[in-house]
Amino acid sequence: MLSAVKKFGNSAGIIIPKPLLSEIGARAGDHVDLRVEGDRIVIERVVNLPRRGWAEDAARLAAEGDDEPAWPEFANDDDAKLAW
Repeated sequence: MLSAVKKFGNSAGIIIPKPLLSEIGARAGDHVDLRVEGDRIVIERVVNLPRRGWAEDAARLAAEGDDEPAWPEFANDDDAKLAW
């Protein structure tokens, strides 16, 4: 599909037809990753995976001995009187 680079203020852009966006699972407003490979610009949809890398970070913190709670546990004076 042939397209043209158009001026947008001090930048330039390309209008990506909806069928092409659909092929990569993206929609208008989604985040994409842009990179250059050789003489090509590659556009990839960014898949936002919550907690990505948390397990590795937790293991690293434990290995460094830096996995203690940020707020030490503390009790209130009347906690022993509470009935659950």
